[in-house]
Amino acid sequence: MKDCNLCGKCCIKYGDGGLSATPEEIEMWEVFQPQIYKYVRDGKIWNNPETGEKLKQCPFLKSMVIPNKNNSSHQKKYTCDIYLDRPEDCRHYPTSISEMIRDKCEMIETVDLENPKQAQIKLDILMSDSRPPLR
Repeated sequence: MKDCNLCGKCCIKYGDGGLSATPEEIEMWEVFQPQIYKYVRDGKIWNNPETGEKLKQCPFLKSMVIPNKNNSSHQKKYTCDIYLDRPEDCRHYPTSISEMIRDKCEMIETVDLENPKQAQIKLDILMSDSRPPLR
């Protein structure tokens, strides 16, 4: 399994309101992170602060263009402006190899596809500091 290359596929796919935040996260944002909380409406995240309408993309996903060293083309990379305060849904992703395959995650390698059980073990270790322990 490769390291994350900041392709942004996961944030682009799920950042349009398909995510949720816990009531505790929302309360924390209200008190300590008002710049995040202003995008919350009725317990739902990523709404336009002025209109209340659902945004098509997470407002904290930022793109940058990186020159490719090998040729004249550029690559688009993505970062999260609230990485340390991101919702649990974001912290827990990816949860499974099948999810990564479905979402065309660029961390997957051929060896992972050949042995998905071993790849899942690697993923669980990699994500152990981001998600709750498996029961």
